[in-house]
Amino acid sequence: MRYLLMISADETQVGEEPNEEGMRAFTAWMDDLVARDVLRAHEGLQPSRTATTVRVRGDEVLLTDGPYIEAKDQIGGFALIEVDDLDEAIEIASGHPACAVGQVEIRPLREP
Repeated sequence: MRYLLMISADETQVGEEPNEEGMRAFTAWMDDLVARDVLRAHEGLQPSRTATTVRVRGDEVLLTDGPYIEAKDQIGGFALIEVDDLDEAIEIASGHPACAVGQVEIRPLREP
């Protein structure tokens, strides 16, 4: 089953560039996913202040700078994994270093 892991944290508490220890933990996490052959995609995102939110109301296209939802925590990246079940997805998500300062939301993908 495929799952999207949405990695988020309070941007004011997390630097844009990870420190050396954080990078080592992240690299170990990624290496584990590659070794398991479960990683299908992984990307980091620019800070939420760079976002543009698009809404359409009637015939009008409305643009807003920044994220649509004003919240303390913002999505900073994602991983797409393919594993046997939710238990394995939870085990993988809980190993992400961001869980120490933020959280990882797990969402199953709709299967075709």
